[in-house]
Amino acid sequence: MRTLLAAMAADSCTDGAFSAEVEAEFLKYRSPLVSRYASKEMAYNFSDKKKFSTWRKLWIYLAKGEQALGLPITDEQIQEMEANVEKIDFKLAAEEEKRLRHDVMAHVHTFTHCCPKAASIIHLGATSCYVGDNTDLIVLRDGFSILLPKLARVIRRLADFAEKYAELPTLGFTHYQPAQLTTVGKRACLWLQDLCMDMRNLQRARDELRFRGVKGTTGTQASFLQLFEGNHEKVEELDRMVTEMAGFKQTYLVTGQTYSRKVDIDSLSVLSSLGATVHKICTDIRLLANLKEIEEPFEKDQIGSSAMPYKRNPMRSERCCSLARHLMTLVMDPLQTAAVQWFERTLDDSANRRISLAEAFLTADIVLSTLQNVCEGLVVYPKVIERHIRHELPFMATENIIMAMVKTGGNRQDCHEKIRVLSQQAAAVVKQEGGDNDLISRIKADPYFSPILPQLDALLDPTTFTGRAPQQVTKFLLLEVRPLLAPYEDKMNVKVDLEL
Repeated sequence: MRTLLAAMAADSCTDGAFSAEVEAEFLKYRSPLVSRYASKEMAYNFSDKKKFSTWRKLWIYLAKGEQALGLPITDEQIQEMEANVEKIDFKLAAEEEKRLRHDVMAHVHTFTHCCPKAASIIHLGATSCYVGDNTDLIVLRDGFSILLPKLARVIRRLADFAEKYAELPTLGFTHYQPAQLTTVGKRACLWLQDLCMDMRNLQRARDELRFRGVKGTTGTQASFLQLFEGNHEKVEELDRMVTEMAGFKQTYLVTGQTYSRKVDIDSLSVLSSLGATVHKICTDIRLLANLKEIEEPFEKDQIGSSAMPYKRNPMRSERCCSLARHLMTLVMDPLQTAAVQWFERTLDDSANRRISLAEAFLTADIVLSTLQNVCEGLVVYPKVIERHIRHELPFMATENIIMAMVKTGGNRQDCHEKIRVLSQQAAAVVKQEGGDNDLISRIKADPYFSPILPQLDALLDPTTFTGRAPQQVTKFLLLEVRPLLAPYEDKMNVKVDLEL
């Protein structure tokens, strides 16, 4: 999107019209995940350049390992390959794929075109999944490594928010009906707890990824055993060497032609779970925005509605919810793919995986960047919150009032009946007349309650209704949140500037 916009700007500055190349971009579908939202690093992670340059690196790792273990491969051949890793002729590759109907062989031919000396040893002993599946595993690993610092920054921003408002009382809601008070910070900790679970899940999913390695056409390593004339130790050493060069510590010891597609389920499951968390958080923010208690950031020139200029719509939170729903559904793709893989492999996984894996990581990237922007600028309106508490607190305080009366010698049942009658009268004023809750005024006017009138203000102090919420916030942030963020401290100062 940024490159396209730059090209458009250059065109418009010259003759006021767009070039045919730029205009052609608007004549075909462009995924908004990349053209509108995604970060540069995640878009590159799933780019053709990353994919096919990784294929070439994998062919180099294979050649180096085979050379080290005695196959007749020269330094000159390897150096030629290394010099051409990034020099990919995409036009030639497309022509070759159209001719051969095979993407891997098209890129083998394209690579050999610029590496004539190494042509005879490129892809030696390998199958298509050597480059295809191993590249996917590298991309998944790198995708998680892009997401984890972003999730850490969201957690840090929200933790700072929770700490700041740890003691600010607010109405709790169950069934979206007013319930016992909590604090603004404690509610944020409920969001944080889910995000911390997601953090641990993403870390585990990344750290448990293994490399497919060099396994051959059906996973038996038969072609490599033949290359090394039956030497099992050399085959195992080649697998280990290539795995290490690719930055992995372990391989999957058994595979079919592909690594198990349950690995994709595991990766997308944790991302879908993250989507559920983000959806819940942003739904809460949207509901609180309706109550005018909390708002997401709203820029100086931002327009909330084309028809209603006064509106301040929670559009970032709405975007998060919209994309999170998409993210949550994507786990169904690897579930179905893994279920229908026949024996050692069928190719009906390929087209589906090209879409679902990339979209899951791109969508997760977008929702985290947007949520970070929201958390950095959350606005709290304490006076609105206080007004809502005053409206509901008299009803919530009735049990405290009853206990105070009993302590002065009153009868619990008599007091309960008095409170019940006065509460019904006050509720009628609120519901039928649209007035304010006047229960406390009615209690003050009733001589029966004169023994506790000096205590009423203390009995109605909102901070006495929040229990241990402030202490829970402090303990939770100290023991669970801060340790989780420690590995990412050097990446905390990155701010998000949303273009759209």
